[in-house]
Amino acid sequence: MDRHLRMGTAEVVSRLRSMADPRSVEGMARYGISTGNALGISVTNLRKVAKEIGRDHRMALELWATGIHEARILAAIIDEPGKVSRRQMDRWAKDFDSWDVCDQACTCLFDRTPHAIDKAVEWSRREEEFVKRAGFALIAGLAAHDKAAPDEVFAGFLEHVKRESDDDRKYVRKAVNWALRQIGKRNVRLNGLAISCAEDIATVDSRAARWIASDALRELRSEAVQRRLAAKRPGARPARYRKS
Repeated sequence: MDRHLRMGTAEVVSRLRSMADPRSVEGMARYGISTGNALGISVTNLRKVAKEIGRDHRMALELWATGIHEARILAAIIDEPGKVSRRQMDRWAKDFDSWDVCDQACTCLFDRTPHAIDKAVEWSRREEEFVKRAGFALIAGLAAHDKAAPDEVFAGFLEHVKRESDDDRKYVRKAVNWALRQIGKRNVRLNGLAISCAEDIATVDSRAARWIASDALRELRSEAVQRRLAAKRPGARPARYRKS
């Protein structure tokens, strides 16, 4: 769609409200999603709206400011990574009140900004549950999407994964686990480093740490993962391969 024909922010919000589905809101609540200001629109349908809008930094800021759950997810999808400042990232992270908005912002937008690595490290040390989750969601997003980043970046992230592995808060421990698994699925070398990190975490006297380690090791040592990694690097021996 040509820029001059694009919908305005008020029109987009009206469109979102017309798509509201109260029954879906009830389902969202069952998955631990904050529904205080939710409309019940699927991400699939939000992506369709985003495709009509195109990239628009100003509209993204305006949509975020509405406080509407789905409008904030849409904002993360349409924003322009190159125009996102550190200050914006901090403001949005402070507003996170649900894991899905946090994860969409981090893996659709923030991980594509020049500030992603620094913010991942900074937020991983924060105390607020969703800000800390954002740090590890960023790591997971970078591991999945940043094909050019060197192994050293992700090897360095493992220090933060191990440090926070004893945080028993649901949305933190799941994000720490997610980051560890994504690092370990990036390539053979990082798989070995992630497995070693998980083995170290398994020795930590913490229920959260034990869960993070066992769940990550189950996937990282799996035959499916090992075969895929070996195929990406012909001739390389898969790290610590165990035939199931």
